[in-house]
Amino acid sequence: MESEALAYLRFPVPLTRGRRYPEKPHRYRNDFQRDRDRIVHARAFRRLEDKTQVFTPELSDHFRNRLTHTIEVSQIARTAAAVLKLDEDLTEALALGHDIGHPPFGHSGESELNTQMRRFNDRFDHNLHALRIVESFEQRYARFPGLNLTFEVREGIVKHSRDFEPGEDPGLDEYLPGLRPPIEAQLIDLADEIAYNTADLDDAASGGMADIDELAARAPLFSEIRSSVDTRFPASAARIRFLESLRLLIDVLVSSLIEGTFQAASDAAVKDVEDVRRYPRRLARLTPDGEQTNAAIKSFLHDRVYNSGVLLAERARSTSAIAAMFQFFLDQPHRLPLNYQEQAASTPLHRVVCDYIAGMTNRFFWRTWQQTRDGQ
Repeated sequence: MESEALAYLRFPVPLTRGRRYPEKPHRYRNDFQRDRDRIVHARAFRRLEDKTQVFTPELSDHFRNRLTHTIEVSQIARTAAAVLKLDEDLTEALALGHDIGHPPFGHSGESELNTQMRRFNDRFDHNLHALRIVESFEQRYARFPGLNLTFEVREGIVKHSRDFEPGEDPGLDEYLPGLRPPIEAQLIDLADEIAYNTADLDDAASGGMADIDELAARAPLFSEIRSSVDTRFPASAARIRFLESLRLLIDVLVSSLIEGTFQAASDAAVKDVEDVRRYPRRLARLTPDGEQTNAAIKSFLHDRVYNSGVLLAERARSTSAIAAMFQFFLDQPHRLPLNYQEQAASTPLHRVVCDYIAGMTNRFFWRTWQQTRDGQ
């Protein structure tokens, strides 16, 4: 890889499309550094500490939550950006903000809220909810609503996992539909996959829910890594050898992301950020070997972990409670907090109820759930 890597595709900070509400430049920090800091100080970011990643705290105190997962994504994404000579501050801001729209109980919570919203020909999507958080829900500043983030960070929030076409969602038409986001934003989805696949392996193995021999049989590259570690550290405990193997697996996958993205950008012959936007496909990708390994891990986790009995039971419990709470507040909107009651005067009630539940942490949800039960 050339010493300057993809520096010619780095998003230039001075070319930002700016903030919705203009602000004077800061003396010490550029715009993307300020965005990063605003996300870190947001209440929605702090709430991630008590939102499920995959395994609930009831199963173990040591499992990842949505906040620790976010930090791991940020580490991976920033490493890739640094090696590729992309903008590390933009990448970090996007990584730290990529999950702030998640509701309690992980993807099962998101799916259940979407199910409830479909009753009203509406939907819930955590990326769109994240945009609403940074644009209006967070109230920290006297001069504007929300966090007033730069256009590129807001665009990256709604596009970090998928692109969309013109007219697909009129509410997103300002975010350049039909065009790709900068490579910094494209890195986030794959950094996210690497982080959660490897972390979920770690947590599942720690909880006795993953057969590492089966994983090795299904993922040849992991099998090679494991054999190498067993040869080098035969006296180490099995758990330590697994963690050493996992560490090397992360290194291989992150290297795959760096090398795959560099090669794809070189093959595409793009010259600048605008070329990246107009290119028909995303340029951030894993190498073929890395993609195959990543897919094998994902398949193993779906087959053996995500659909395990203990997680299915937790999922059924939480989604059933979300559905019941959703209906409770639809039937008794006067039980909503006052500020949400006020929003319901100008916003459809189902949307207000959805926003309220989506903002809850796991603990607050169950506390509110108990209160609704006691009050019936």
